[in-house]
Amino acid sequence: MLTVVLSALLAAPLPAAAAPRQGPDQPAECANRELPPPPVDTSERPPPGQPSPAPLPVPETPVGGERMGECGLVLPPGAPRPPEELTAASWVVQDLETGAILAAKDPHGRQRPASLVKSLLALVVLRDLEPGQVVVPTELDASQECTCVGIVPGGRYTVDQLLHALLMRSGNDVAHALATALGGVPEALRRMNTLAARLGAKDTRAASPSGLDGPGMSSSAYDMGLVFHHAMRQPEYAAAVATRTMEFPGWGDKPAFPIYNDNKLLGSYPGFLGGKTGFTDDSRHTYAGAAERNGRRLAVVMLRGEQRPTRLTDQAAALLDYGFALAAAGTPPVGRIDYSPTALTAPTAEPEPAGTGGTALATATEDPFGTTGWIITIVVSVLSVGMVITLHRRRQAAQS
Repeated sequence: MLTVVLSALLAAPLPAAAAPRQGPDQPAECANRELPPPPVDTSERPPPGQPSPAPLPVPETPVGGERMGECGLVLPPGAPRPPEELTAASWVVQDLETGAILAAKDPHGRQRPASLVKSLLALVVLRDLEPGQVVVPTELDASQECTCVGIVPGGRYTVDQLLHALLMRSGNDVAHALATALGGVPEALRRMNTLAARLGAKDTRAASPSGLDGPGMSSSAYDMGLVFHHAMRQPEYAAAVATRTMEFPGWGDKPAFPIYNDNKLLGSYPGFLGGKTGFTDDSRHTYAGAAERNGRRLAVVMLRGEQRPTRLTDQAAALLDYGFALAAAGTPPVGRIDYSPTALTAPTAEPEPAGTGGTALATATEDPFGTTGWIITIVVSVLSVGMVITLHRRRQAAQS
């Protein structure tokens, strides 16, 4: 019997890769299923002697539901068209309470996240560093390609102050300083990518802690929605992205100075809760933001957008309005944010995903129990049933 069970298990065919569904809004092929569009500069060229990271595996089953495998507009049946002014190549509208995705466009299309990846860094910082811990920036931290807050080498800043500056002003110098506090950039990237894998963000590989483009940088609107979903559940993150202005400490000859939140919807869109903006030449404009209306909290994530003819924050406002209209109409969701509620409690020193290198990401597509584990479980179950039957027959024989 054992031989039969093992043979049947090992001979079972693997599930076929899910093909993208096609409909009136679906292109014949998904252009970015494996990789973002080609870079426009040399920012993703690996150092001499190092190969470019291989594309992340595409999951056999779309994360978040079957329709998340579509690469055009993904709308509920009978839903109105989304706002015409939208320029983003990929976007999602999601419910921050239930995780329901109300509408999307190419949700798993791989793009570059730009500074939206700072939300992933923030989750690692919130997990692994204490708010009152003092960070002393180095010359390298302070000399990063800007946007920068203006930290001073040798200054003393708390993690909480740096976290606010990271999310409000999107400081690349602050991102590098926090990465240094986590053990250096390679270690920070390892933690970020390991956390992304634990969250289920299977399109995401962080190549820099700030979102500046680098070899292998990749994400998707779905993944950034997943990260944002987790982040907005953290009180410290939610408070930081909702802060409009703060006094940032000076150091040495540099006096304290105010920093302002760069999210234009904060204070202008009714019920706006905060969010994150981003831009690089390769990623173009990216955006995440959330708002509350009539007791319902929705979020939008937009990747590879343009500021013309309509400013991206105004496009985000229109997309939020669209999402609230869908929610009010009771349209069925087209997918769901599929996340692990215990991912953020993982131990800091968890092992690096096998075969990924310092900045790569485990695919997290496998059952964590593993094929071998299931085979052993089934074999043990079969043997246990056999033992029960044998004992039962012996008792019957003893009673007869």
